Amino acid sequence: MNKKNFLLFLIFLFFSFFLNANTFEKTNSIYLIRHALAPGNGDPDNFDLSDCSTQRNLNATGILQSFKIGQFFIDNEIVIDNVYSSQWCRCKDTASFAFMDYEELSYLNSFYSQPFILNKDVQMKDLKKFIFNLKSTNNVVFVTHYVVIAELINYFPESGEIIEIDKNMNILNTFKIK
Repeated sequence: MNKKNFLLFLIFLFFSFFLNANTFEKTNSIYLIRHALAPGNGDPDNFDLSDCSTQRNLNATGILQSFKIGQFFIDNEIVIDNVYSSQWCRCKDTASFAFMDYEELSYLNSFYSQPFILNKDVQMKDLKKFIFNLKSTNNVVFVTHYVVIAELINYFPESGEIIEIDKNMNILNTFKIK
């Protein structure tokens, strides 16, 4: 190989690395995920946290989207220390299909509907404190709701969207899973 071809080869390697490099951080990030697609808005009047049949739930597209969320983390070799989920069934299902194991965290619950709006201020204060006190050196996932993400970082996610943030609530990246 002559010098010119070798130089072209090195330039190609350099650009292919940067064009294909994953822009997501590999460690010490927080990934906020809005639950996968659950058609509708809010929850029915007969909502019962312990009964999924009284809640908006993932449809077939949402279930597939949840699997794609998990595959995103596998494909990008993002190591997860913990997955936390809202106690709403659509969030728990998203977490379960994407990651299998998760822990429920009430700070991630929705406060969209009237009975829960009273929890908003205390819940957000507790969530921020929880994030600030995280000791993980890898990554943590929070599966939650539109209103929680919007209130926490002033970002308005689509269903199934992943938002990478740091502990100071700075948005590092976003990724839309369809």
